[in-house]
Amino acid sequence: MGKLINGKWLDDTQLIEYETQQYQQSDGHFQRGTAAFRSWVTKDGSAGPTGAAGFTAQTGRYHLYAAINCPWAHRTLIYRQLKQLELVVSLSLVKPLRTDHGWVFDASESRFTDDVYGYTALHQLYSKAAADYTGRVTVPVLWDKQEQTIVSTESAEIIRMFNTAFNDITGDTQDFYPAQLANEIDELNNYIYSNLNNGVYQTGFARSQNAYNESVTKVFAALDQLEQRLSSHRYLLGDQLTEADWRLLPTLVRFDVGYFSAFKCNLKALRDYAHLSKYLKDLCSHSGVASTIELDIYRRGYHSVSPLRNPHGIVPLGFESQFLEPLPIQQT
Repeated sequence: MGKLINGKWLDDTQLIEYETQQYQQSDGHFQRGTAAFRSWVTKDGSAGPTGAAGFTAQTGRYHLYAAINCPWAHRTLIYRQLKQLELVVSLSLVKPLRTDHGWVFDASESRFTDDVYGYTALHQLYSKAAADYTGRVTVPVLWDKQEQTIVSTESAEIIRMFNTAFNDITGDTQDFYPAQLANEIDELNNYIYSNLNNGVYQTGFARSQNAYNESVTKVFAALDQLEQRLSSHRYLLGDQLTEADWRLLPTLVRFDVGYFSAFKCNLKALRDYAHLSKYLKDLCSHSGVASTIELDIYRRGYHSVSPLRNPHGIVPLGFESQFLEPLPIQQT
């Protein structure tokens, strides 16, 4: 997938050569790259919890770069819909398959073009923000068109910006991170990230039987616990939708079409969990959420050619997920 080194893109072959030289020059010590971009958009432009000040919430100033198939970027696409930011924060999608140049755009497909600079690869945007940037090139990216720089590449922080920073512009005052629930949300986020959001990847990329057994057991223990929680709650924290729900959704929608087969998370299918299935259908029924979900892209992406996991690129036909079907009308 490559990496930027001092603003220059190196593909995987070049990167191996570079890192070998770096280790030799540093007597075998690991040399960490520069930190990710971690500033915040705020209502008045004051500094957020991390980063620099100066990023004031304004219509048309910010641009989101995302990938349909990336679960971390999916969080930001959900919030952009829920918080009515479609006309406030513009959007470009990278092509949902990384190449030797990492995340790229495709001028032949209008859906996957860079609408700001017409770049062909996302790493060009990183180099524009910091000519000497060293590090991975990831999505999502929140870009400031006025200052021509990256505000943030941290999805967990971008969704919190979207949650409140633009409220005066949109009039949308939904709060998915209310102060009185902040500690509970943070605790749930940490648990779900460790055991599910990241747990499925630890399972899929395990390189020993013991590592796989440990990770897959952890994934399904978490699903079992969430199933039990949802047997008496509509949402994870009761009747109120919170950030914890929206951070869980990208993993759930990818489970049966991707993680179950490609990552061998196959002790059960998500559809075998009655309460989780009902809960997921509920989440997907909220305005704009279903439009952020593209199951066929997930299915093809997780089953793309991989020398280790799927050398022939065979894409399974099942499962047909049912959570996008409308909820039954409640009789009154």
